[in-house]
Amino acid sequence: MKKLVTDLKVEGKTVLVRVDFNVPHKGSTITDDNRIHAAIPTIAELLKKNAKVVLLSHLGKVDWKKLKKGEKTQADIDAQMKKNDLSIVLPALKGYLDKALGKDVKVSFSKATHGDELKAAVAALKPGDVLVMQNTRYEAGEEKNDPALAKEWASLADAFVMDAFGSAHRAHASTYGIPSVLKEEGKETAVGFLMEKEIKGLGRCVEPKEDERPYVAILGGSKVSTKIEVIDSLLKKCDKILIGGGMTYTFKKALYGIDVANSLCEPDQFDYARKCFASGKIVLSVDTVLAKGLDFDNLDKKAEDIKLLDGNVDFPAGYEGADIGPKTRELYASIIASAKTIFWNGPMGIFENPDLQEGTKAVCKACAEATERGAFTVIGGGDSAAAAKQFGYTDKFSHVSTGGGASLELIQYDGHLPGIDVIEDK
Repeated sequence: MKKLVTDLKVEGKTVLVRVDFNVPHKGSTITDDNRIHAAIPTIAELLKKNAKVVLLSHLGKVDWKKLKKGEKTQADIDAQMKKNDLSIVLPALKGYLDKALGKDVKVSFSKATHGDELKAAVAALKPGDVLVMQNTRYEAGEEKNDPALAKEWASLADAFVMDAFGSAHRAHASTYGIPSVLKEEGKETAVGFLMEKEIKGLGRCVEPKEDERPYVAILGGSKVSTKIEVIDSLLKKCDKILIGGGMTYTFKKALYGIDVANSLCEPDQFDYARKCFASGKIVLSVDTVLAKGLDFDNLDKKAEDIKLLDGNVDFPAGYEGADIGPKTRELYASIIASAKTIFWNGPMGIFENPDLQEGTKAVCKACAEATERGAFTVIGGGDSAAAAKQFGYTDKFSHVSTGGGASLELIQYDGHLPGIDVIEDK
């Protein structure tokens, strides 16, 4: 059991909080501020304790590695930094904090990510104040977990709270380096309320008890190769794994030798697909919705043509698999209905397109009904969470994770992630 933010004694002290403000945005307009809202309980708890709060987060990408390799220019990096300026979160953050605490909260911003300017901004804080530091990825040493950077950031703090689950699988300076330094100095580290919720919710999918079975995983996504390790882990944990999305067609080609036409397919994963299927736990679609002429730059644009194909037969030339068919929707719903624990990561098709979303909708509906019957249902973040929100099912799941990659790795590594393990236990 990790130390929780409520366990900290931080009155008048400076607390660094790693939050996840990696929000979708267009220019300075945030299109979904849920990640900001999700961080408020932890920040509010620290402010109620009269702490001085410094918030650290990344936003988007800054390709320092590609600059070093010569694949990006300094002008490219400057453009990325301008695009991913974290100051855009301040209005929403202040609005939520003022509402949560019922008073005017002083929220300031530091353009500097190191050096005297940042130190002065932190030193100027009074108990109950909040400082947001500029995007951690403005620093080339962030993703490398640069020891000097981690030490400088840690020198600003009396304590550290990890509340960025979406980054907990990364051993970066702000997620792993800072708490490592503080622990060596005998200073407190803890997880926030969001992290606590994720650890508890996803933890039930790591090692379900016998009375929490059958345990069914639903896996979508484009490629088998990106999910090999999590599939291996789930095959040990689950009773059934329902496959959807682009990875379906690698399995189909490997097992039945059919022509999958323009569908996503990874020939180098055929042997692995056959090995997984031999477990008897993999369930594949029995009918397929095919589409021709999809525009992957405009996924909501209508396809030239859509067909329904029954069975495991060759796909017509020029078409690609784009969703599971009605028979598969019924099959998957029946398996989901029998489950007591359900983990879902990845849509069944191109759900952004109104003509190709019925499979993903059916999974949402089946999981929602399973929740009502008492099953524990988890969405592992990413596109599945976006789909559930789009179709109005978010509140119908037991837990919706805020981290796609992190949720998969937590299950894969049996509950262990760098950003969790580094925090001290109670």
